[in-house]
Amino acid sequence: LASALTIAGKQEREAELDRVKALAAEKLLPEFEGREKEISAAYRSLTKQLVRERVIKEKKRIDGRGVTDIRTLAAEVEAIPRVHGSAVFERGETQILGVTTLNMLRMEQQLDTLSPVTRKRYMHNYNFPPYSTGETGRVGSPKRREIGHGALAERALVPVLPTREEFPYAIRQVSEALSSNGSTSMGSVCASTMSLLNAGVPLKAPVAGIAMGLISQEIEGETHYVTLTDILGAEDAFGDMDFKVAGTKEFVTALQLDTKLDGIPASVLAAALKQARDARLHILDVMMEAIDTPDEMSPNAPRIITVKIPVDKIGEVIGPKGKMINQIQEDTGAEITIEDDGTIYIGAADGPAAEAARTTINGIANPTMPEVGERYLGTVVKTTTFGAFVSLLPGKDGLLHISQIRKLAGGKRVENVEDVLGVGAKVQVEIAEIDSRGKLSLIPVIEGEEGDDKKDDTDK
Repeated sequence: LASALTIAGKQEREAELDRVKALAAEKLLPEFEGREKEISAAYRSLTKQLVRERVIKEKKRIDGRGVTDIRTLAAEVEAIPRVHGSAVFERGETQILGVTTLNMLRMEQQLDTLSPVTRKRYMHNYNFPPYSTGETGRVGSPKRREIGHGALAERALVPVLPTREEFPYAIRQVSEALSSNGSTSMGSVCASTMSLLNAGVPLKAPVAGIAMGLISQEIEGETHYVTLTDILGAEDAFGDMDFKVAGTKEFVTALQLDTKLDGIPASVLAAALKQARDARLHILDVMMEAIDTPDEMSPNAPRIITVKIPVDKIGEVIGPKGKMINQIQEDTGAEITIEDDGTIYIGAADGPAAEAARTTINGIANPTMPEVGERYLGTVVKTTTFGAFVSLLPGKDGLLHISQIRKLAGGKRVENVEDVLGVGAKVQVEIAEIDSRGKLSLIPVIEGEEGDDKKDDTDK
């Protein structure tokens, strides 16, 4: 049994332990018939004793590492095509895939609780499928353990996320345990940090996590403690503590402590935190070799921009029965979300579509007074006997007099405006004059003709 507990590989070690256990049961059962459970319990107790004694006396662990050694690390980003951000983090036989998805803020999670917090912008899901431990089983709704691990990873990352104003996106982060042998929750923190950076999320600082363990034993009336860095699953089971620590280079963002002891001296915990910091810095160095700054956002991710409007203008942007906002969305292909404080979030598949929607909204709610000489591609919204009214911006029309419409007809006399310009027609115009009441007089812009030619003999 002692020899089997020195095998570094998890699967090889477990296979040998199963063989030793079966051999022991075969030899003991004839003498202790019907006491299989007692034999199994005694076997586990002896295994635990051997693991703990080796750590206390030799400062050697199951896989041969020293008490402060970290398993081999590997980090990679852009592991999956098409997604907004992805990364794989590997520590020994623990491997985690992180996937980031970005969307409009209206897609954030709505919370219906007694808490005053009614929505959650950052949603972290942790999945631990049976195959991650080499087993088969049902894959369904998350269990309590998975929910808890996801909550811990979420708590670790929330302090470094940008504000809604800095990064107006809803963020869903998924951590998939591909292989497990100790602390997949802290591996999830590392994979998620890299995945978020790969998606272009401007984190305030990268976050890494490590799981610490503890072995204690009383020798000659005095309790001796040995703190372990980067514990295995077996060390978690046979040890006295599972202390998960996540944070940046400067500070800790999340902690979780499970202990089987009645109490742990403060000096032991302080030493564990210092040991965890050294490990965290080493892990961060490996992660930063893979990605150290936010990447450009994926072309598959939506582009979201914001615009601030006066609260009393919200109704104008929405329009009667939503007519105006629906028209803007239809014309530009953008999705628009309006907050009660006048902040408008505009999301689109590309930047130009979002900018077009912002320009239209600013024309309604933050209008700038047009100036003489400015040119616009306008739309005819109304015709009369004396000319056509052309919409330059939402809520801003100008008059193209019938005498100016002649220029569009090659200088010929125009009896009926509709013969040249119908409602809905597009026409390039220039502002010729703005009267004291703000009324706009327009002239057509014709190729080859100077735009400042604003006079016409027929005006006389």
